[in-house]
Amino acid sequence: MDHPQPVLFARGLRVGIAGRTFCRDLALSVRPGESLAILGRNGAGKSTLLSVLAGLRAPDAGEVCLAGSSYAQLGARRSARIRGWLPQSRSEAFSSTVLETALIGRHPHLDRWDWESDADARKARQALAAVGLAELAQRDVQTLSGGERQRLAIATLLTQAPQLYLLDEPLAHLDLNHQIATLELFAALNRDQQMASVMVLHEPGLAARFCSRALLLFDDGTTLQGSSDEVISSDSLSRLYGYPLREVGVGELRWFMPA
Repeated sequence: MDHPQPVLFARGLRVGIAGRTFCRDLALSVRPGESLAILGRNGAGKSTLLSVLAGLRAPDAGEVCLAGSSYAQLGARRSARIRGWLPQSRSEAFSSTVLETALIGRHPHLDRWDWESDADARKARQALAAVGLAELAQRDVQTLSGGERQRLAIATLLTQAPQLYLLDEPLAHLDLNHQIATLELFAALNRDQQMASVMVLHEPGLAARFCSRALLLFDDGTTLQGSSDEVISSDSLSRLYGYPLREVGVGELRWFMPA
């Protein structure tokens, strides 16, 4: 059986900051339909690695390719048509409506002097509906709660409609209901539209449930990756977080509790 070309490919990757190495000689690939969770302790380099995979930061060594080409070869606009980036934090400096903000996701698909079309507006409204913000389309973004702003950021990314979603803590500021809804949304994109995703998560049980693969970043710069069933275990997580954990659960639902 032929495997589709990876939408994200990296080899020989060394990533670090301020003299500390987070990973070395890392090789990974993410194919259409796959979802990769990145797990690690605070300060382990999860966000830094994700920014390297997004082409926003140069690695110390190695290369990153997007759909078979480097970011330099693609350029910013073509890269943004392939990969979407959800940063860990953001701010809205100017007042605008929720709908206008979501429409920013269409900018990579427009020529320099183009305006958003009715079709673009429909995509944005569909994205807002997908995250439960349809009724707030005309609200000023400055009046939104932290959780609503997070969902709007996700809607903007959905409006962009990339092949690859790179998500830095997508569950931040969300209540439990919206956390699960967000993970189910991206799981459906993986399954039904063959989109790929890489996300930084803090809850191993959710990573095991919603992501097909996992990458663990240890404090000494070593890594462990593979299928979530293999990589996310009480032994590996106890080593990762520096605290003994035990697995509990029924069937495919697995959770990890302090031992």
